Amino acid sequence: MKLPTPITFEWDENNKDKNWKKHKVQHKEIEEVFFNRPIKFFADAKHSTVEKRYLALGKTNDDCLLSIVFTIRSNKVRVISAHKQSRKEKTIYEK
Repeated sequence: MKLPTPITFEWDENNKDKNWKKHKVQHKEIEEVFFNRPIKFFADAKHSTVEKRYLALGKTNDDCLLSIVFTIRSNKVRVISAHKQSRKEKTIYEK
């Protein structure tokens, strides 16, 4: 999986609000994850029926660990959902 260069984002206003309301994750924090290291990417084959989806495990500037589902549209990162990493996701991220 290759991210577009430079990394730019396309936000659906509903998802922006949904991530905050449902998971208390702001879009700014989500964007930070893509610029911080380490970050791990995985194909999300289960949810890639219409378009390819990916899972990113990474951290914000404040070291909050996030799990982000996204796709690439028109050479931009389009976030579908984001939440704090589960225990299982943390184990995978920390390996």
